[in-house]
Amino acid sequence: MPASHRPLTRRRFITNTFAPGIVLALGNGGLMPSANAATITRLRRQGPQPVPVTLLVNGTDHTVSIEPRETLLDTLRDCIGLNGTKKGCDQGTCGACTVLVNGTRVNSCLTLAIMTQGKAVTTIEGLARGEELHPMQAAFLEHDGFQCGYCTPGQILSAVGLLGEGRPLDDASIREWMSGNICRCGAYANIAAAIQSAGTTA
Repeated sequence: MPASHRPLTRRRFITNTFAPGIVLALGNGGLMPSANAATITRLRRQGPQPVPVTLLVNGTDHTVSIEPRETLLDTLRDCIGLNGTKKGCDQGTCGACTVLVNGTRVNSCLTLAIMTQGKAVTTIEGLARGEELHPMQAAFLEHDGFQCGYCTPGQILSAVGLLGEGRPLDDASIREWMSGNICRCGAYANIAAAIQSAGTTA
């Protein structure tokens, strides 16, 4: 049967519609020059290349050279040297890496550093004013809101964010809105007491 008389199938439709455009786009009869192919192969092997990024962290500008896929957590720890932000699960489920971005709490392990350009990032190192602790830090000390302390920076930053959101400060509400921050030592009662104490003096 002549090609013109064949029934129009989905495969024939796609082939007839898109194949000519692909050939024209590639040029040279559909053959890519070997130099271009080698360059693309090399770039694929190298992966994303570092780019300069300036981050405002705790009131200070930091210009770093990072890959676009670099997380805020790794940038803070490995490039800027702020190790107070902890790496826990690296999946956004434990909250140990919580920081504030423009006052909003975020999991820095799930946030690309390059996305925070032009925004104010606050880590645990940026809460105190010299020797004067932030009220939330002081409340955690007063109410023993930590044991091993590994999750404490994320707990404190999340608690500061919670107060900024204007959430209710009863036990049930605090447990609900702090549920993204896990304390493997189980100091939840003391953490709630610290948040309530800081909230009443804020």
